[in-house]
Amino acid sequence: MSVVFVPKRQRGKAQINQETIQRLLDENDQLVRCIMEYMQKGRAVECVQYQQILHRNIVYLGTIADASPNLALHTNTPIGEAPTLMTQNGHKDITQNGQ
Repeated sequence: MSVVFVPKRQRGKAQINQETIQRLLDENDQLVRCIMEYMQKGRAVECVQYQQILHRNIVYLGTIADASPNLALHTNTPIGEAPTLMTQNGHKDITQNGQ
């Protein structure tokens, strides 16, 4: 059962920490693998069920990220700025995305 499924009486009380987020990411990885397996077998009904759970997990993770005021503290890139690629000689690559 997905960790996103929480009884109504416990909603809003869950501790969101790195372990919870990692469990969701691991679960999403497994869901993607199941979806791919069922797609290969032509079992569309099962795919849709897993896709709905995956969607709910991704929306939940996005909500956590949006609500996290210190998210920018954990990255080297300021919010709203694209990361800069470095070339092998240590210079910034200004031709991102093949432009």
